[in-house]
Amino acid sequence: MRRRDFMSLVGGAATFSLFTRAIAQQRPVPVVGVLSPESAAVPDVKGLREGLQELGYFEGRNIRYEYRWSDGNFEKLDDLAAELVRLKVDVIVAYVTKASLAARKASATIPIVMVGTGDPVGVGLVASLGHPGGNVTGTSSMGAVVSSKQLGLLKDTVPDVSLFAGLWNPANIAFQTLQVKEAKDAARAPGVELQLYEAKAPNEFAAAFSAMERDGIRALLVLLDPLFLNNFRALVELSLKGRLVTMTGHRTFAEAGGLMAYGTNFFDQYRRAAVYVDKILKGIKPADLPVEQATRFEFVINLKTAKMLGLAIPPGVLAIADEVIE
Repeated sequence: MRRRDFMSLVGGAATFSLFTRAIAQQRPVPVVGVLSPESAAVPDVKGLREGLQELGYFEGRNIRYEYRWSDGNFEKLDDLAAELVRLKVDVIVAYVTKASLAARKASATIPIVMVGTGDPVGVGLVASLGHPGGNVTGTSSMGAVVSSKQLGLLKDTVPDVSLFAGLWNPANIAFQTLQVKEAKDAARAPGVELQLYEAKAPNEFAAAFSAMERDGIRALLVLLDPLFLNNFRALVELSLKGRLVTMTGHRTFAEAGGLMAYGTNFFDQYRRAAVYVDKILKGIKPADLPVEQATRFEFVINLKTAKMLGLAIPPGVLAIADEVIE
């Protein structure tokens, strides 16, 4: 090959490389909006980033995130969802029912991937699990159905107790109502009575626990709610102070010193959401992606807390725990 031809070939290759690099730089990086009533401190959302990394998406390189947290204030969700729409994000990942409803209210065109909704069909987010229709799909936690299992495990742990407290948040009416109904249905079993105590903000926790003390409550079911998860340390402290045998729906409580937790693995739900985001970014419509129901549940017992309470966990309950903290 003559030197002139070789230099032309090299020069052409360099020009092509610069051209393709320029095209890559011009190609817009997809933006994923994350809408949640929780706070940034809750670790579950890491599952979304890890899941997308495994699928080849790296923050700052070929994907970008816009996070909007309401820190337990559900009234902020509509405004935060509207912000994400104004930013023209490519997909909105919405955690739990309230955020998913707010996202759907804000846009009927931007794809929405819900995470951990209790009954997406019942609240009107999707037409059916198999054929969602519209711009919403994602995962369902079946959180409401879990409430009966939680109460059953609580009863098995303290069989001599018949009156149980249920802490709920009436401000989160859609998801909480489902859980309350399920818990009440479970409370129809012989020897089980459920008494509800409400808290819509952290400054109402102390009054609720004082009322439980006056009523002689010994066992407590904390219904799953972002408000309670955002303030799990305060609730653990109050339950330990009242020497309550407590069951919650998220492992964070048990890790922080609460007695037991049984529920959906929300880190895993976020990882599954990554699969939906990937498919949507590749052109598949949400309407054509069936909703997945949770298949992974975990039961965690904190034996250190049991010892502190002077409580012997029955062997049958201990045997079915997925994790025991000692």
